[in-house]
Amino acid sequence: MWGANGSAVTEFILIGFSTFLHLQLMFFLLFLLMYLFTLLGNLVIMATVWSKRGLHTPMYLFLCALSISEILYTVAIIPRMLANLLSTQRSITLLACASQMFFSFTFGFTHFFLLTVMGYDRYVAICHPLRYNVLMSPQGCACLVGWAWAGGSVMGLVVTVAIFQLTFCGPNEIHHFACHVPPLLKLACGDDVPVVAKGVGLVCITALLGCCLLILLSYALIVAAILKIPSAEGRHKAFSTCASHLTVVVVHYGFASVIYLKPKGPQSLEGDTLMGITYTVLTPFLSPIIFSLRNKELKSAMKKTFLSKLCPEKI
Repeated sequence: MWGANGSAVTEFILIGFSTFLHLQLMFFLLFLLMYLFTLLGNLVIMATVWSKRGLHTPMYLFLCALSISEILYTVAIIPRMLANLLSTQRSITLLACASQMFFSFTFGFTHFFLLTVMGYDRYVAICHPLRYNVLMSPQGCACLVGWAWAGGSVMGLVVTVAIFQLTFCGPNEIHHFACHVPPLLKLACGDDVPVVAKGVGLVCITALLGCCLLILLSYALIVAAILKIPSAEGRHKAFSTCASHLTVVVVHYGFASVIYLKPKGPQSLEGDTLMGITYTVLTPFLSPIIFSLRNKELKSAMKKTFLSKLCPEKI
């Protein structure tokens, strides 16, 4: 990859927060607290599921896998972003940039695939309860999780290879706080850039919309099954098992659509940075809160698990 002056481009400069110089310390403290809470929240969920045998079910197995993918996704982006907020040297090597893109796309799409799997799990539980133990056997659940991780890895590899086989002509300033696809495409040159841009966009949007359609289909069938339940209490109980998952799906797709489906046209650096923050920091921050508050069984297990350690006399 060669610069405009014929020298090899070996690093990029991340300038996503350069227009917020007077707010960088505040951003650092805010994002650090949100990041630590995200890690703590997901670790608490995993520890609770691990310690309570009553939660050793497919739904909570998928939730643990979701927590792992969320932790790894944030680890791929946020630590470097926090370091850049306190540093005047915001360079990132070509290899590190490619690695960040690969891992962020891998874990990001793994997250969407796992949300789709969780939608299927709720569909089987409500629409085919008598066959649930057969359809969602331990081996079947492990395969679904494995396919979700494999699919995420393929997406990460495809996007990263497509982007970094391009020639980067300079300048080497990335107008983002991470190695994001659109600002990197602006630094590339050659006749194949438009083709790669359209190809990567098509692959990403197809995967996201495909997952979304499968989740919508699952919930359409779930709603149809719930409406057939004669008692209001039974309908409420059935739907309550889906509430946390459905809320997280809405949050993830809501923020993802802001990034991937935004209208084309001139966009300010501030706008790109703030939109990126919503999905990179805010969405992972909200997920453990939603699952902890909207899932009564998990919330009760958390209270018993951690109160028994902090205040054993109250249990």
